[in-house]
Amino acid sequence: MHVCLLRARTRVLNNIFQYSLVGFYTQGERRAQEQSTFFLPLLHTAAMSDKEASSSYTSYAVTFLAGASYGLTTVVVGQPLDTVKTRMQGLPSASAQSSLSVGRTLFAREGLRGLYRGGLPIFIGGSLMRSAQFGVSGSVMGILKRYNFPEYKVCGIIDCQVIIAGMAGGLGRALIEIPADFLKIRKQVDKGWTLRQVMDGSFVTFGRNSVLFAAFVTYVDLSKQLCARGYIPQMLLDDTRENLSPFAKGALCANLAWLTVWPSDVVKTQRQSGNYDRNTSSLHLLKENIKSGKLFRGLVPGLIRSSISNGSSMVVFEWVERTLSDKFGLQRKGIV
Repeated sequence: MHVCLLRARTRVLNNIFQYSLVGFYTQGERRAQEQSTFFLPLLHTAAMSDKEASSSYTSYAVTFLAGASYGLTTVVVGQPLDTVKTRMQGLPSASAQSSLSVGRTLFAREGLRGLYRGGLPIFIGGSLMRSAQFGVSGSVMGILKRYNFPEYKVCGIIDCQVIIAGMAGGLGRALIEIPADFLKIRKQVDKGWTLRQVMDGSFVTFGRNSVLFAAFVTYVDLSKQLCARGYIPQMLLDDTRENLSPFAKGALCANLAWLTVWPSDVVKTQRQSGNYDRNTSSLHLLKENIKSGKLFRGLVPGLIRSSISNGSSMVVFEWVERTLSDKFGLQRKGIV
């Protein structure tokens, strides 16, 4: 009897011990499974974040390279007319001459080399400032989208995100353009310079550029809306029929942007030319230009230059962006 009870008790204890071990291992397995379930998404997220970060950096690099190609093309194609425009705005002796007269006189005296005066500093700086212009604008737009910045359209058509990104791009461009454009202008108007003068006209350049590029990308965005509604002639559209062709986009939108800020460009050139009192404020120069009727001085050669150079540059910009985006498997972002 005692032996039977002893055996029964032993059997019960063995079963309890076995079930305890099973429970222990089951809990351990469950805990391990829970931990793996918790950590695997984190590891997956981290891996995806690295991949996305790499793709983002590549995308920014493509935008900067496309911008550089835009800047180089602008200088090669548009420098002669830019020289004529600058001399009309910043050279007192040419302030009453026509654009044809200014260009003909300079070409007769110095040939093609004279028309490309100041080309070297802007050739070097042009690629960098256009890269900064498009790169900073694209980066800021990406940040606004990523952090869900409120979307608001003035009058239902003008996108505030586009304006903010454009202004940021213009400021980025100005940081490089101020010294490069100063050296270009001084060379174009035959004026010496000192190091302390290099930053002359900084304030008006920052203001002009922020509005200029914000206006440009806004006009590009508006053109897309007009294309979608069928208001743009077919001959100005690209193959998708949803956007302006690259040349039309560069020429038309850039010209509208320049018209928006032209008076400030005249003042900027005068401030940087060294032919006007550097202690005179930009506001005073603006008032003087209004009185003398020179507020839109150099507009004709300026818009012709803008049409040719910006149209050609946009063709190159979109080709470079499309080619590199396809090569690296990136989705094209476009300007806006």
